[in-house]
Amino acid sequence: MARTDRDRWDLATSVGATATMVAAQRALSSDAKLIEDPYAAPLVRAVGIDVYVRLVNGEIPAGGASEFDPHRMARGMACRTRFYDDFFLDATRSGIGQAVILAAGLDARAYRLPWPAGTVVYEVDMPEVIEFKSLTLDDLGAEPTAERRTVAVDLRDDWATALRSAGFDPQAPSAWSAEGLLVYLPEAAQDALFDNITALSATGSRLAFDFVPDTAIFADPRWRAHHDRMSELGFEVDFNDLVYHGERSHIVDHLSRRGWRTSSQTVAELHAANGFVYSDDEVAQAFADVTYSSAVLGR
Repeated sequence: MARTDRDRWDLATSVGATATMVAAQRALSSDAKLIEDPYAAPLVRAVGIDVYVRLVNGEIPAGGASEFDPHRMARGMACRTRFYDDFFLDATRSGIGQAVILAAGLDARAYRLPWPAGTVVYEVDMPEVIEFKSLTLDDLGAEPTAERRTVAVDLRDDWATALRSAGFDPQAPSAWSAEGLLVYLPEAAQDALFDNITALSATGSRLAFDFVPDTAIFADPRWRAHHDRMSELGFEVDFNDLVYHGERSHIVDHLSRRGWRTSSQTVAELHAANGFVYSDDEVAQAFADVTYSSAVLGR
């Protein structure tokens, strides 16, 4: 189903289902000992989407003519997860005491990372998502490793005010992540997101994000063929219906004009940095321009 301006979701529908998909991929990475996320699989099982439950339970056949490649999924998500894990740990170990995870989904970093003492982690997402994750982790007996503060708000609404109301201090440096988020925002909302981050950030604040330079890739025949084959296995999320297409600001240029110093690497470079070789098949190459970036506010 295509997006609408005020659409809503939980973790089993629309954009929310992609958060469950990502958690399932983190579970594969954790099973392969590439990352450590003991909460990913239990959270996926609690959501209850059949294909992702089967995925984390190892019940989807791989090999032969199957399009499903769990090892590739595990490697790709390990690279992405390590990028953001390292970003937050580097930032907080340098003295930054506030971390903000935008569109937190089923992210369990507040529970699994070794945060420095005194770190406050803010998780921002839809109320339905925040409530489900909090209750499920409580049921699992999970304990945060930092002071966790939830901000239940739609990022298309006045989330900046909600964040400040939760205790966020704009006068102190902060570390921000926008992981797997930007393609699901319209152009104006993307620009507003970064403008709000800038307005809330003291000098020395840090930001990490990933972006797909051209969302038309989700309509590309190479991706559509892959999607159709995966659908036969039960993977029904269609990104082409969920992302916002069309022209949008170049993110690095947008941030540079606002005082951020940005460094970026392609997905292939990120794989290489983690000791993996990025695949050279046509589906992987269609996404070779996906970029991971980090930035520091200089002002």
